[in-house]
Amino acid sequence: MSLRLGDIAPNFTAKSSLGELDFYAYLGDSWGILFSHPADYTPVCTTELGKTAGLKDEFEKRNVKVLALSVDPVDKHLGWISDINETQHCSVDFPIIADDDRKVSTLYDFIHPNASATATVRSLVIIAPDKTVKLIITYPASTGRNFVEVLRVIDSLQLTAHYSVATPANWKQGEDVIVVPAVSTEDAIKKFPKGVEIVKPYLRYTPQPDIE
Repeated sequence: MSLRLGDIAPNFTAKSSLGELDFYAYLGDSWGILFSHPADYTPVCTTELGKTAGLKDEFEKRNVKVLALSVDPVDKHLGWISDINETQHCSVDFPIIADDDRKVSTLYDFIHPNASATATVRSLVIIAPDKTVKLIITYPASTGRNFVEVLRVIDSLQLTAHYSVATPANWKQGEDVIVVPAVSTEDAIKKFPKGVEIVKPYLRYTPQPDIE
């Protein structure tokens, strides 16, 4: 199976560091992040999970639940979490799936045979409350993910889900956004009372609409 944007994220049940869980039940009506790790007790993964734990308040503020995955069993996860908490000065309180049978990794296409026949690559999937896949990022095992960028993408996804706008390159929360081409300039002026800057007929900016 090859997971693509717009697909329904497959549900699954699995053992985790917090016990048996049902993926859909865990997410509820929240946004979700599922991200894979090549193995326990690996240095880059240790820093990634520590960074994720440190951003707990930021994820909660955005109604996002995180869920990690590694192909090792639960007992190894628990020992590794202790190391992560110690070395990264954090508290990992989100579940890490024990995917030792590779069931979830196969379901989500986290194993890339040309990179490794058994270990997952660094994939990250963002899932909307309706369980559709909104973003897929895949890094090689040697490169740690940028979780500040993940937060930025979530901000963009949540904004553009409710307004007829897109976010330009390097956009950050609070900056101007782009009116989507499907909205005429006449309608845009009515729709966005803060104003519309017309650079080109197809390139029109407006202040971020959900900020007072």
